[in-house]
Amino acid sequence: MIENKIAIGLVALFVLATTSMFTVTQTEKAIKFKLGQIQKSDYEPGLHFMWPFVNNIKKFDARIQTMDAKPERFLTAEKKNVIVDSFVKWRIGDVKKFYTVVAGDPNQANLRLDPIIKEALRGEFGKRNIKQLVSTDRHPIREMLIQNTKPVAANLGLEIVDIRVKRIDLPEEVSSSVFRRMEAERERVAKEFRSQGVEAAEKIRAEAERQKVVTIANAYKEAEQMRGEGDAKSAEIYANAYSADSEFFTFNRSLNAYKKTFANSGSMMVIDPESDFFKYFKKQGSN
Repeated sequence: MIENKIAIGLVALFVLATTSMFTVTQTEKAIKFKLGQIQKSDYEPGLHFMWPFVNNIKKFDARIQTMDAKPERFLTAEKKNVIVDSFVKWRIGDVKKFYTVVAGDPNQANLRLDPIIKEALRGEFGKRNIKQLVSTDRHPIREMLIQNTKPVAANLGLEIVDIRVKRIDLPEEVSSSVFRRMEAERERVAKEFRSQGVEAAEKIRAEAERQKVVTIANAYKEAEQMRGEGDAKSAEIYANAYSADSEFFTFNRSLNAYKKTFANSGSMMVIDPESDFFKYFKKQGSN
């Protein structure tokens, strides 16, 4: 009988011991309740104790959660619509607030967090134009979003880890308008290049024509100079020859004249026989 009581006592002690202990892991946050009221929530990872039947424990996932928001339209600084696809990384910061505000439900936390993030995105996108949003670094936008949403998210017991913009798209009607504008701009640039090419070609042709005229003029000038020098040299030779033996010079010139005159057979000339043209024939005849 005594042995049975001892066994029952040991079992009772074992049950009491096991129900008095609980563990909190690195990936968990825990709240201890006393008769339905929160007694303690700041538990470190490890082994902890409680009063059985008086206290109860609720545990929550302390790992980083992802809220993948649906793409939303926002207005830019130039009043253009853009479609933004984003996501938020968060984790439980204050587990007591997380439980009292959203009942410890991650889905409820996402529903409460979604409008907060959208309002922050709306504010940041409204300060920038499309070019700044698309072509510049998005790191400053991320920093401002985290900074602006952290205090509000803390009221839900959440800690914002990261906010990222995955994609920024233009609505179809805006995309078509932008495409047409880009096409017109490219066409304008192409026309400008073509007109510059035509202008450059005209300049090259005009310069080539000018160089052609200058080259021909210089060549004509040099030819005339050379012809003048040749004529002067010829006149000088004739003068020298004439001064050396005028009679022989005259005789030689007459022979050349006869040669040219009677070069073609059948030619007829009507000349006075007493003219100077037959001067040397007369001398030969008289001799």
